[in-house]
Amino acid sequence: MAEKNDTVRSVAIGIWVKTGSRNERNAENGMSHFIEHMLFKGTKTRSPQDIAEAFDRIGGQVNAFTAKEYTCYYAKVLDEHAHIAVDVLQDMFFHSVFDEQEIEREKNVVLEEIRMVEDTPDDLVHELLSEASFGSSTLANPILGTEETLASFTREQILAYMDKFYVGEHVVISVAGHYQEELLSQLEDIFSAVKAAKASYEPPEASFIPVQKYRQKETEQAHLCLAYPGLEVGSDQMFNLILLNNALGGSMSSRLFQEIREEQGLCYSVFSYHSAYEKIGSVTVYAGTQMNQLQQLSKSMSSIVEQVQADGLTKKELENGKEQLKGSIMLGLESTSSRMSRNGKNELLLKKHQSLDELLNRINDISLEEVNHLAATLFQDEPALSIVSVSDHMPETIFTK
Repeated sequence: MAEKNDTVRSVAIGIWVKTGSRNERNAENGMSHFIEHMLFKGTKTRSPQDIAEAFDRIGGQVNAFTAKEYTCYYAKVLDEHAHIAVDVLQDMFFHSVFDEQEIEREKNVVLEEIRMVEDTPDDLVHELLSEASFGSSTLANPILGTEETLASFTREQILAYMDKFYVGEHVVISVAGHYQEELLSQLEDIFSAVKAAKASYEPPEASFIPVQKYRQKETEQAHLCLAYPGLEVGSDQMFNLILLNNALGGSMSSRLFQEIREEQGLCYSVFSYHSAYEKIGSVTVYAGTQMNQLQQLSKSMSSIVEQVQADGLTKKELENGKEQLKGSIMLGLESTSSRMSRNGKNELLLKKHQSLDELLNRINDISLEEVNHLAATLFQDEPALSIVSVSDHMPETIFTK
């Protein structure tokens, strides 16, 4: 997928692979993320330092990330250096050696990353929320894996996993910015070498099965998350949910921010967001406060959600949300990285793209009745709940509905 912009001097290039923690068996949990790390640890002709210096030398940026359902390796460089970025990225993708010593060294790096999440309660509470929302499905598993699974990884397992998922139908190349047509020909020639899949693959089924999860940690604040069912990726109601979330807790003018932070002064950080996956999704509400205010906080959060579920949004909230959403989309188009990311995800997950005019028209056509019907549907049941606090037990009087 390529989108040209002759008014800029940068090029963003992304390799998107349709595999993440949801695709892993329980014993493989963390494999996708570990492979992401290992692709930076040396190829047949480049050391890890060579890879880093290749981009530093040209003033470029290179990085990667792993999500529940996909992994992305990306670079952003000046247009005159695009061919160098492609050469290094393809070398990492096709010719990483997975040296045994590097594997063992990188296991320790990822272990520290896992421990960092454990030491960051506002991250940990979201990890717990996945467990509280999706039960025993692999969608509940942490992207980083666990100490136990990480320790078990072998070079043979890594290569077998890549052989299964790093295949033609699971790989998308996305380019955005100022590039020459020769770059696309170069990419096409290089990535035509990606192997075809041996068999079709469907991610494991997942259901929203809300429970409560609690973790004791030495922390100054109690951290609380609620999760409600959301929408699957590609849903025709996705813009409705974005507008709903924006009014609930996705902006500084949202109800959660204005009522809980500004009016009640209960917390510094409070927000909501939605996560869309294949055939399932969730809406999350988060806030952190001191332990003696947790009860009041939970009641306020639940009360606001109940009010939205019962009465819906106001016309003003809907119109403000539409303008914010349109502004976000159009401002994002000014970044080659944002364009590359949007196009890559659309191609990988949806196999379709909409023009800017189509997007704006769809947003303008959303009615208050549509959004309020969605709110009444999504928020009608008990939420999943997770808490991280200094207490050694779940508060008996925690109020969630």
